[in-house]
Amino acid sequence: MRFPLLVILFCFSVELMAQYNSDFLSFDKTGRCVSVNGEYELGSNGIYNSFLNKFIYGGYIDKKTKDASNNNMFSLNVLGANMNYDVSSFFGRDSRFSYLIGFKDQQIFNSSYTRDFYQLMFYGNKPYLDETKNFSGSNINSLRFQEVKLGFIWHRIDTTAKVGVSVSILRGQHLFYIRAKEGSSLYTNTDGTELVFNSNFIMAMSDTTKYKNPFIFAGIGASADIFFETPYKGKLGKGSVLTVNANNIGFLHWNDNSVQYSSDSTFTFDGYHVDNLLDIKDSTLAAINQDTIIRKTTNAHKESFNVNIPTNLLIINKILFTDKFALSVGFRYLFNSNFKPYFFTDAEYQLFKNFTGSLHLAYGGYARLNVGLAFTYSTPGWYFRLGSNSLQGYISPKNTYGQGAFISVAKKFKR
Repeated sequence: MRFPLLVILFCFSVELMAQYNSDFLSFDKTGRCVSVNGEYELGSNGIYNSFLNKFIYGGYIDKKTKDASNNNMFSLNVLGANMNYDVSSFFGRDSRFSYLIGFKDQQIFNSSYTRDFYQLMFYGNKPYLDETKNFSGSNINSLRFQEVKLGFIWHRIDTTAKVGVSVSILRGQHLFYIRAKEGSSLYTNTDGTELVFNSNFIMAMSDTTKYKNPFIFAGIGASADIFFETPYKGKLGKGSVLTVNANNIGFLHWNDNSVQYSSDSTFTFDGYHVDNLLDIKDSTLAAINQDTIIRKTTNAHKESFNVNIPTNLLIINKILFTDKFALSVGFRYLFNSNFKPYFFTDAEYQLFKNFTGSLHLAYGGYARLNVGLAFTYSTPGWYFRLGSNSLQGYISPKNTYGQGAFISVAKKFKR
């Protein structure tokens, strides 16, 4: 029962180092350059930030903290974290085209979980004797991969529009997923002497022997990014710009030593007094080998298989009201990732020469309401951007969901 917690902790086992995980979005501001970018986002629509912070920074999770999330949770909830950093460069001499080369490391975690699953995880089964706890629809997905990217941007179509395309070779480093199908549940009888586990799940893990060696591939794949931007004349303001960006369109093929498990059975454990699954003290139960249980209760086999990586779709419509003020509305969605539709608006204002601030308001994604700020400093030689789309997680962690940050630093080439 503690394994999902270990998966969550793994996702934050490295230190944090651009917004929306896209290389093309900032080209209009940076032009040809070499840049370093980093971003992370973490959120759950069922667990408060104060609870999540205990996993990131450590600390004791008291009953009050657990109760706060439990009392405001949906019947089915989501949790997710994305973290990536990259080094990339746009370069070239042709006035119409710029070429792109880059390296990126991406870590992706996402999960859906029922309220029953949360309660068993953090309260044990003692408060729920003579009850059936439902896991149906719960899943955990953890993925890490690196990519080498090549592409180009055509930035003078009809003198104004832009089209960008890139392709990447992917090195799969780590994969774990488990999905509970319909009917997965756990029943504890009235005195805790009998457990009935309805097991209906599938699980897969990449080749763990290759995880720590950076020169060996546990998986290999490919992906593509597509970018389109065009200005147009609307009824509001001085002009508008429509941007459509889809990235991480691809897959990973995991090698023959990857392991898959499946189970569709009912197991009954009786004769033991178990009223807290998280604090089993019975010496007989403690001696049971976990690997033996997995072998006997699941169909385990090694084979290669493919998985689709989460694809990021972003649509933004920006209205330029004045030379200093612009307002954007947008939509974001991550496929294959338990991500909820994300609707947002950004108000951008030039505060001083070369210095711009923007306010971000959004709803959806892995969290609920999101409020953020970002600041950009741009000169003929340098570009800096720092911000967060989810500042509420740092300001009021006990009452909000979601947190994140992003940073970009670019050295522009002479035009």
